[in-house]
Amino acid sequence: MNLKNLHTENKAVQTSVLFQPTDGKVISLQIAKNKQLAEHMTKVPALLVCVSGNATYKDENGTTITLQSGDYFNIPVNVKHWVDAHEESNFLLIK
Repeated sequence: MNLKNLHTENKAVQTSVLFQPTDGKVISLQIAKNKQLAEHMTKVPALLVCVSGNATYKDENGTTITLQSGDYFNIPVNVKHWVDAHEESNFLLIK
């Protein structure tokens, strides 16, 4: 999914609720080129937003999502997942 696709009305200013955090954290995450955020799981709902770069999210359920600038993914609770960066990549992790 990409942020641009959330705003389909012909209005100058638009809003759309993406995620309702339970823990109230926004974390800046950077992964170097050809490095990996190792396998782990989250105990609370989380939203991963790619700010820049190119990376692949994968999880134990077989989900594979390519993430580029503006793309986001709702990370499921209690599912092992990891992220491989194909170039230096920056994310916002919202919990």
